[in-house]
This record gives sequence, C-alpha cells and structure tokens, in this order.
Amino acid sequence: MVQKEKHFLDVQKLGMTFNGAEGSLEVLRDISFSLGRQEFLCVLGPSGSGKSTLLRLIAGLIKPTRGRFDFGETNITPRISLVFQQANLMPWRNVLQNILLPLELQGVSRDAALSRVNEMIHLVGLEGFSQAWPSELSGGMAQRVAIARAFIAEPDLLLLDEPFGSLDALIRERMGTELLNIWQSQRKAVIMVTHSISEALLLSDRVIVFSPRPGKVIMDLTVTLPRPRQEELRYTPEFQLLEKELRKAIR
Repeated sequence: MVQKEKHFLDVQKLGMTFNGAEGSLEVLRDISFSLGRQEFLCVLGPSGSGKSTLLRLIAGLIKPTRGRFDFGETNITPRISLVFQQANLMPWRNVLQNILLPLELQGVSRDAALSRVNEMIHLVGLEGFSQAWPSELSGGMAQRVAIARAFIAEPDLLLLDEPFGSLDALIRERMGTELLNIWQSQRKAVIMVTHSISEALLLSDRVIVFSPRPGKVIMDLTVTLPRPRQEELRYTPEFQLLEKELRKAIR
C-alpha cells in the first residue's frame, strides 16, 4: 500500500476568540485547510474576517482558542518569515544591511552572506540602491527590501499580510509581478492575505475565501491557470471566469 504524502501544513478546526473588558469577540471559527510544501495560497475575505489573525496564529505570535495546526514533519521546526503591510525596515540600517540581518542572526559567514544579499538585491531589482537608507526609498522599493529580507532567510513558509495594500494600483501590479518572479525562482510555501481578487488569481495555486466575522472558509478554489504567469493573463476569459466565481463568493 502506497502511503499518502503528508501536507506541509494542516490546519484543523482552528478557532480564535479574543476576550476583553467589553466581552468576547469570536474572530475565527472552524478554519480547516492544508498547504503543500511549494504551494502559494491566497486568503480573501471582508475586512475583520480574521485573515491577519490566521497568519499571526500560524506564525506563533498568538495561541488559538480552539483547534490545531501542525506541520507534516513534526520533528522539524519550520522556519517562518512574516511580511506586514508596512515594510518595517530598520531606519539605521541601509538596504544591504536590512536584507543582511537574517543571515547575521543565522551566523552565516560574512562573505557568503554578502554574496547571497547581492544576488537577492539583483533579483528584486534594487541594483544601485544597496547603500540607500529606508527614508530615501519609495513605498514600493521599501516593500521590495522587506520581501527580499524575508526570502533570504530561506523560510520553509512565507506569510504575507497584505504586503502591497498601501501602494497605488500601478506599483501594486508591478510588485505582484516581482513577487511572482521571486517565488517562481525559489518555490517556497506561501500564505498571502489580500483584498484583491485579481492579485490572488495571478499569484496563487489556490484561493480560500473567508466569510464575514467570525471568519469561516466558504470557498476553496484551485487556480487552474498555467504557469509561468504574466500580467496579460488578467484579460483572458479563463481568468475572468475565476474572478467572477470569487467575487460571487465574497458577496
């Protein structure tokens, strides 16, 4: 009998209720899904439906009220990187030094670390800006640095919390393409929260949709669009049909 391959991440009936002075607030209810080792998953849903809370739970920043999640290789603690909507760069470190930080913490030798940082700077299109300070960067450039810093740590799982939400539409599209290029070169497991249906379809292998609070999974959609993907894919009938399905679920 062939043993079924384990998923990289399994989430089972995860629930989260916050208790405060004004009473309790149930944010997530019975969230269940799985994630493959190289899978890109997007999470859609209305504001307040618990999408960011889900990422904080998986990152270990808070503990669930109910349910559980576990990684397939239970004897190995996965490396997890989390990127927020704001870049959160260290203002006293330049671009190179910000990206270098995870490798310093891992004890990677200086020469090897600098070689990897320079490769990553090239990959995210920041050549010529390695010595720039965060205050000198545009919002899109700062997010590139944050994403480069997350990827260079070679995480097993990358969590992205609306990373392009503060950018204008054109820069957001450009950043989505940059992220897609980086992911296609490294193929890490990714869970990304977004409010953009088209962004979710362009980037992901699957999209799960949350209901209004308390967030429940009301759709788990496999994105059948072929890879590699380019911006022009947004205008195809196949893309627009999937977009219509997701829009109907959210409404």
